[in-house]
Amino acid sequence: MPRTLLLKNADMLVTMDGNRREIKGGGLFAENGIIKSVGPSDGLPGTADKVIDARGQIVLPGFVNTHHHLNQTLTRNLPAAQNINLFPWLTAHYGIWARTSPEASRTSTLIGLAELALSGCTAVFDHTYLYQNGNSVDVQIEAARELGVRFHASRGSMSLGQSKGGLPPDECVEDEDAILADTIRVIDRYHDASDGAMTRIVVAPCSPFSVSEDLLRESAALARDKGVMLHTHLCETLDEERYTLERFGKRPVEWMESLDWTGPDVWFAHAIHVDDDEIRLFAKTGCGAAHCPCSNMRLASGIAPVKKYMKAGVRVGLGVDGSASNDGSNMLMEVRQAMLLARLQLGLMPPEGPRKHALLPVTHPLRANEWMTAREALELATIGGASVLGRNDIGSLETGKCADFFTLDLNSLQFAGGLHDPVAAVVFCAPQQVRTTVIHGKAIVEEGQITTMDMEPVIAEHNRHSHALVKDL
Repeated sequence: MPRTLLLKNADMLVTMDGNRREIKGGGLFAENGIIKSVGPSDGLPGTADKVIDARGQIVLPGFVNTHHHLNQTLTRNLPAAQNINLFPWLTAHYGIWARTSPEASRTSTLIGLAELALSGCTAVFDHTYLYQNGNSVDVQIEAARELGVRFHASRGSMSLGQSKGGLPPDECVEDEDAILADTIRVIDRYHDASDGAMTRIVVAPCSPFSVSEDLLRESAALARDKGVMLHTHLCETLDEERYTLERFGKRPVEWMESLDWTGPDVWFAHAIHVDDDEIRLFAKTGCGAAHCPCSNMRLASGIAPVKKYMKAGVRVGLGVDGSASNDGSNMLMEVRQAMLLARLQLGLMPPEGPRKHALLPVTHPLRANEWMTAREALELATIGGASVLGRNDIGSLETGKCADFFTLDLNSLQFAGGLHDPVAAVVFCAPQQVRTTVIHGKAIVEEGQITTMDMEPVIAEHNRHSHALVKDL
């Protein structure tokens, strides 16, 4: 990695700092991966070990992906799972995922992370929860280091098989003592709590319908003892809500609160089916939410109340979710969908609130603060995601923060005619591949290509693993 880095002459540099500065002709100077100065290019040092001339480009803070399942790149677009919602979709995949080998896990992690980097993503949380067939967190962490992506890895888990009332087959779950022991091992070996950390560990039981109450309690206690964050799926579908009501007599949020799963160290994936009291609870206790718009649409799960969350002060970030429930790993696309889906939700809801036929469109005037704006969507992907992951060292371009950023070519076909507001064009116009992605001062994408490894043999190997996993279906 070059010791010093200079980016200069950007047509526009979006800081996402406290004043939301957008600097024409802007640039930044970094040393050892940390930003030392941001501002007009003529006020920055003139030389550096690595110089990026961003003339004709827009520069943004690196996107933060708050929920993904990278191993699912192996099972994208399965014919049997194209037109079903979450529970049958999971049932169609569990047995396949359990056969994932360490070699397949490595290539799927590289493929997903490379896709993300090519869409401006610099920090990724991955939620893996099946560890049969020799697969392990270690394989994914090493792959992320090899590629150069900032990585929050989960030691996820499933312990509640079908014989005990859970959704996954018994052969896909693990012994709870073994889960907790391996979680301790992974945290002790890999977790880095320091500023600028490239690797952190999250304790992440899978879901209310795949782990026991005991494991949820023990996981929360372990995470707090080790000083790491907690994550799980919650309120993704009405099927899940019915499950917790029938099994525990409580809605999902109330049930999780009773298990000590609220607080600023907790964030939930999806968080769609919540009421106003539950939103207030999230805000009061500091819980975060990972909004996954593409996956929620693909599986017909519903629309998360993101604008309500934002208004209430709930921390919200964006997540790509599984590459088999999204079939892509593109954060620029996720940002755009987040904005559009929030607008659709608003258009379906009259100002006075829900009505009997809420899915029938209505025409009514919308106040300016009700719209999800392009800049708000970009905030979710940057400072919002950083906050959800509990980090104050990424998510914006300002002195003292990590040099994580990406650039887009403003002279591209996708932006033609849309440069009246180049910042909004990033969201309103069709997503394009990045020109450059820098993580901790190191360029891992240049001229639209991954620089840290040759991806062609990785793609070929990944496709061989993918075909082998599903060949008998």
